Amino acid sequence: MTEPVVIGGATLYLGDCLDVLPTLAPVDAVVTDPPYGVGFKGKRAKQRNGDTTQGDGGYTDEDDSPEYVRDSVVPAIVSALAMAKRGAVTPGTRCLWLYPPAAEMGTFYSAAGTGLSRWGFKCSQPILYYGGCPYIAKGPRADSMGQSFPNDANATGHPCAKPLPQMLWLVDRVSLAGELVLDPFMGSGTTGVAALRLGRAFIGIERDERYFEIACRRMDDALRQAPLGFSPGALGQMKQEDLL
Repeated sequence: MTEPVVIGGATLYLGDCLDVLPTLAPVDAVVTDPPYGVGFKGKRAKQRNGDTTQGDGGYTDEDDSPEYVRDSVVPAIVSALAMAKRGAVTPGTRCLWLYPPAAEMGTFYSAAGTGLSRWGFKCSQPILYYGGCPYIAKGPRADSMGQSFPNDANATGHPCAKPLPQMLWLVDRVSLAGELVLDPFMGSGTTGVAALRLGRAFIGIERDERYFEIACRRMDDALRQAPLGFSPGALGQMKQEDLL
């Protein structure tokens, strides 16, 4: 673990999250998209505009296996959630049952599919919610998102980066303005970009130096952009390029 890099409201750690998490103070929310344990090697996908998205291979230094999720990812998620009021984890489906029981489950839904599973086109990805909803006293909100967006792999340099609009929705759903969001599996920093654009502070941890450097650049770029006057209901009318 090295000394953290501070970029505006973001504090970024290069190191193993199992080493970094015990050194941190409590946070308001955990929002993270960890490895799914599927042996990811990059994928090729047709987009609705006719373009093809091609991931540039799998993770550079991680064993994306069920054993890795069981022995490393899940213990880190448990530790992170213990220091937070609430959290959202997107675990994929292959290793979903390795995670601790959630308070509720939502989904990212795409009628056109987001890739092939063992049973055909994968049309949804689960969201595990922990703790209490921050908006419960302000009226109910949807726990799932039905809008689909292209994979951000080509744009970020990470082989399976979540689309920024999805993470904007999820960060907004799980945290309030001014709160502190933690991502122990930061990758290329999409959660952090969403947090900064939405007026949250952010702590990110990434052990791969290549992805860490990408995340640092993206945080710096996010600081140069105007904050979003964002609400979940408006996302369906937004184009992805309008958010970048």
